[in-house]
Amino acid sequence: MFETIFETMLDTMLDTMLVTMEIDPKLPPETGKPAVVFYCPVCAAEVGDPLTCGDCSAVICRRCGTPLEASDELGMG
Repeated sequence: MFETIFETMLDTMLDTMLVTMEIDPKLPPETGKPAVVFYCPVCAAEVGDPLTCGDCSAVICRRCGTPLEASDELGMG
């Protein structure tokens, strides 16, 4: 009798744990953030597909190789 009650309680606890441990669905990435737009001072144009240096991680212009500036930092220095 004790084993039957214990088994029933254990089954109930395990069922509860499994239900409460379900993985929440992943939320889609936030689309509210605007993408960073880079500007090339030599080409005087926005660069939509910049290159990234493998050594120093600098973001450079695909056409002329000049380091790019983020458009929100233009005129800062």
